[in-house]
Amino acid sequence: MCNDSTFEKLLALLRRVSEHSEFYKQKYHREGFDIREIQTPEDIAKIPLTTKNELRDAYPLGLQAVPEEEIVRIHSSSGTTGLPIIMPYTKKDVEDWAIQFERCYRMAGVTDLDRIQITPGYGLWTAGIGFQAGAERLGAMVVPMGPGNTPKQIQMMQDLKTTVLASTSSYALLLAEEIMSKGLRDTIHLKKGIIGSERWGDKMRARIQQELGIELYDIYGLTEAYGPGISISCQYDQGMHYWDDYLYFEIIDSATGQVLPEGELGELVITTLVKEGSPLIRYRTHDITRLIPGPCPCGSPYPRHDRIVGRTDDMVKVKGVNIFPGQIDSLLSSLPGASSEYQVHIDHFNGKDRLRLRFEKEPEVDAKTLEDTVVRSFKNRIGITIAAEAVEIGVLPRSEKKSKRIFDERYA
Repeated sequence: MCNDSTFEKLLALLRRVSEHSEFYKQKYHREGFDIREIQTPEDIAKIPLTTKNELRDAYPLGLQAVPEEEIVRIHSSSGTTGLPIIMPYTKKDVEDWAIQFERCYRMAGVTDLDRIQITPGYGLWTAGIGFQAGAERLGAMVVPMGPGNTPKQIQMMQDLKTTVLASTSSYALLLAEEIMSKGLRDTIHLKKGIIGSERWGDKMRARIQQELGIELYDIYGLTEAYGPGISISCQYDQGMHYWDDYLYFEIIDSATGQVLPEGELGELVITTLVKEGSPLIRYRTHDITRLIPGPCPCGSPYPRHDRIVGRTDDMVKVKGVNIFPGQIDSLLSSLPGASSEYQVHIDHFNGKDRLRLRFEKEPEVDAKTLEDTVVRSFKNRIGITIAAEAVEIGVLPRSEKKSKRIFDERYA
């Protein structure tokens, strides 16, 4: 919903980029867009969408929209699928990001008496330093571990009596399994987990929550728009609150670009209303979610979006059917005896696509019976016949960062 305050900020942003951003000046000239076309909130849909490829093409510093002396830091995407995207930050951008992250901690009930162990990576990636800046602004004690070295992570949890774990869901599960396998559950003092950077299913969530005995909060963000900390779930877990004084969220139909009403599932588009160093206007995130109408039971005035259920570029087409990882999460979550971890292997044999789903099962569950159930459920729900292989918990690899689940070998 674009209120008067948001619309005024957006107009100011358009004026600013038309004067100072070579990226947007060239883009809007190329696309024949004049900012004077935007007279009402309804006109926002006329503003051209910004894409990830355009940001990559601006490498290295083509997104910079302020003089050199105002830039205090850069962050970067991983660049695993091409050139990285480099986002310059001003001092105010860094402060604004810390303010948003502090709000996330407060939304999760974290206080200055907590001890926050940060396991996401530091460096060019936005994760670790974002968690740290917000925690320091809050006044909590930071344990800046970074990723990996699991024995040391657990030792620090024990010795420093860590109360809050900041982590990806994959690494939180790895830590939970390690702590349980070594019988260390009673030696740790964790109360909460702030989990982000990848989507995760309900079974994975339940396992982490139960094995570590903690409350879990989803946190969301992306390098292009500050980083993690632009939204978080509250104690009611009915969506994620985002900071609409800093960001404008829209949901579009990913195929047509048409703006969708509140409540409808589509692709999230973000505008950074006050970001200085590298502002973004109507940026296509590829993340799939919906805006949740109405107030939250927690009473927060900040609006909500739903959990990220997948990405438009995570979709694979097998035997003519579009398949998202979220569908597989949902299927396994609904089947008693199936655990949270899985891998999908796709190849091409004798002119036909083949999909094999490897998934972990609970102990004492008959593998063949569960495999037959998974094959039948996959056909009924998603529409294709697959091969299924049930393995014991712990057989599939764990990750200290994000877990890779889809292996498409058809074009290797």
